[in-house]
Amino acid sequence: MTASPAGSLQLLVGLGNPGDKYAGTRHNVGFMALERLAAAAGVPFKHQAKLHGLFCEVGQGANRLRLLMPQTFMNDSGRSIRAALDWYGLAPGQLLLLVDDMDLSLGRLRLRASGGAGGHNGLRSTIAHLGGQDFARLRIGIGAPSANPVERKERTISHVLGRFQASEQPILGEVLAEVSSGIDLIQRLGLERAANRLNSFGAPSAAKLVDAGAPAKPQASSAASSPAPSRPSP
Repeated sequence: MTASPAGSLQLLVGLGNPGDKYAGTRHNVGFMALERLAAAAGVPFKHQAKLHGLFCEVGQGANRLRLLMPQTFMNDSGRSIRAALDWYGLAPGQLLLLVDDMDLSLGRLRLRASGGAGGHNGLRSTIAHLGGQDFARLRIGIGAPSANPVERKERTISHVLGRFQASEQPILGEVLAEVSSGIDLIQRLGLERAANRLNSFGAPSAAKLVDAGAPAKPQASSAASSPAPSRPSP
């Protein structure tokens, strides 16, 4: 991993789909992470038309961070991110993307300095609009709907547009708390040193859930119970 110097992080972007229909779904865990940060700072998000998203700033001076939740739907996220980078005169190296990852189990995190889309439409859009893959991303595990490749493909949409089960909420809370702590580490120590901690993280409640034999089937949302619209596909 290429080291990102402490203090270089300027823009945090959480990926998700806009509107109440998708609030709380697995695909929106990036939104959830930013909402937690803003709530802790007591700062509300406001819609910024020029950025095509909801925006706020937290912290002061060298610790100031700009938080952006694109409102373009997932597969056009890059348009909002490009607008924010251009408006504030930032480089992709000053960006951290918070994104859900079905290939990681719930309770796990992966911080990377660059990489491909991995089948994720939000990442694909960002790469297209930024003209490259060299931007940091923190992948937040949401688990897969099945280990069987055929079943996984069939259930992907309903899984990512479904909500977390009640039994998974303690894990989600621990993960979001670790994301907040990890962002602070990135600001103070840089990307590489923060990755040493984040990439070894495992939510304590995840082990308890496995030990208890809780079912892995996700709770369906209204978004998942009807045919998924084309724009917010994963």
